[in-house]
Amino acid sequence: MFRSLHMKLMLIMTLLIISLMTVVGAFLVNSVAGFYLEQFYSRMQGVFQNDPEFYHDLCNAAPEEDSGVQQIDQMLRARTGDLGVDGITRNFYVLDGATGAYLAGTNDTEGVALELTHNLSVALTGEVGDDSDPTLSYMDVAIPITRGGRDYVVYIKDSKQAVQSLTGQLVTLILEALAFGIVISVLLSFLLSKTLITPIERLTEGAEEVAAGDFSHKIEVDSKDEIGVLTSTFNDMARQLQSTLQEVENERNKLGTLFLHMTDGVVAFSREGAIIQSNPAAEEMLGRALPIGGEVGYEALFGDIAPLEKALEPGALGFLAGSRELGGRSLELLLAPFDRDHQAGVLVVIHDVTERNKTEEMRKEFVANVSHELRTPLTNIHSYAETLVDSAGSLPPDMEKSFLNVILSESERMAHIVQDLLTLSRFDSGRSELNLAPFSFAEAIETMVNANRLEAQRHGHTITTELEPGLPQIMGDRERLTQVMMNVVSNSIKYTPDGGAIRVSAGRMKDKKVWLEVSDNGIGIPKADQHRIFERFYRVDKARSRESGGTGLGLSIAKEIIDQHQGSIFIVDKPQPGLTIRVELPMEGPKHGAA
Repeated sequence: MFRSLHMKLMLIMTLLIISLMTVVGAFLVNSVAGFYLEQFYSRMQGVFQNDPEFYHDLCNAAPEEDSGVQQIDQMLRARTGDLGVDGITRNFYVLDGATGAYLAGTNDTEGVALELTHNLSVALTGEVGDDSDPTLSYMDVAIPITRGGRDYVVYIKDSKQAVQSLTGQLVTLILEALAFGIVISVLLSFLLSKTLITPIERLTEGAEEVAAGDFSHKIEVDSKDEIGVLTSTFNDMARQLQSTLQEVENERNKLGTLFLHMTDGVVAFSREGAIIQSNPAAEEMLGRALPIGGEVGYEALFGDIAPLEKALEPGALGFLAGSRELGGRSLELLLAPFDRDHQAGVLVVIHDVTERNKTEEMRKEFVANVSHELRTPLTNIHSYAETLVDSAGSLPPDMEKSFLNVILSESERMAHIVQDLLTLSRFDSGRSELNLAPFSFAEAIETMVNANRLEAQRHGHTITTELEPGLPQIMGDRERLTQVMMNVVSNSIKYTPDGGAIRVSAGRMKDKKVWLEVSDNGIGIPKADQHRIFERFYRVDKARSRESGGTGLGLSIAKEIIDQHQGSIFIVDKPQPGLTIRVELPMEGPKHGAA
């Protein structure tokens, strides 16, 4: 930057000197040429026009004059001083007025070889040729004279050698002055640039340090001129900027901590209802962008909870409360003014209580379901046990055995429910581990189908398998995955009317996965309920499920096991009747190992 500005100043000064000397030189050269040209024609005019006696003598011959040419020549030679004729650069010639032939003069050599100039051509016609042309390399004047009945032309020509010589000397002088001026301009520009650039360099260094975040450096003020005032102002600006940035940084840190890291949404409004601050959590909860100073204001967002005037003066409690359901979320709103004395604005805090409400609802539903599921077998056990106690010894042996079988069956049912609850509890707490080992996927399916074949035949079902050839071994917990397959197939057997068809198919996918599908032509599940079948204790037909001994926990456990294997289980969308459940598993097992 220094060198660039330095060179610019030197270049400007040099160009200024060159331009000035060029203009002065051109003016001088033109002035000299013009002066000589004006002097030449002034002399000619003074001799031939302003001296009537001389001109009269030229035109009037003596009575006994033999040669007019000699008289004219003698008279002109007598006036060479007035005419400035030196015989070298300026000469006169006496020419024949009809032909222009050379008759006499101060330079016979040039006189014989004279060219026919414009002024000479004019004089041959009888007019005075005294036109001046600065562009020509000579100056001339031609005066027609009639003497003794004969026409002559007095022609005076200057070769401008004196002008050219003087012009050359002027150019040399100008060039010398130019060289001297350039040297002086370089020195002056160097001193000037040094004087100007030194404080500018300091300002630049100070600006770089300020840009780098260092506000402690103070630039020394060496002068009281404009640059000194600028330097002093820069120092004041740096101090003020440091103070302002510190305040801004403190505010930014507070707001950043408050807004960006809060899970609750926060929106601040001015007293006019315009948004002055918000955090990402608020935008996510409200499902819309909240630009600062945008068109969306308090009334559009929370006017239905409370008018802005009321929110600015909430009363004794200090805040207003409200709730809203938005986008499947349950939101709890708290509206409170900030800077209450001046009513600067309203702060709205948004709590997402969806999970809390959902958890509470699930807890209530879970307690109700567990109570209901356990109460039924307990009631049966209590009733049959009470009957056996009250009728001890009076009931037939077959009836007693039947009652005891019912008690045993209901106790097993309770044990099964408790076992399923313990399994889900282990999943929830993360204490359930997988025993991963490679096993044959096809063999596990065949074993599972054979284990359920007798139960299927008892209901009159036909159960078939369609396995792609070459099914690979997979990595996983065989016992848990077999439990999943058993659960899915047993559900198909239970919820398919007698005489139905169940098909178990499996294959290999391109992305190193295997799949298993269990299809039946049973009662199926309505579309509206399909997304809930993996919820705990959820059953479409609760009465039929209890008849079949179902607890509503089997598919929940199945989904937990599949999730631990990083696979997926879902219902395949297909036309009714029947249901198809598909399981997809990675062949290499879960990447993280055991869950």
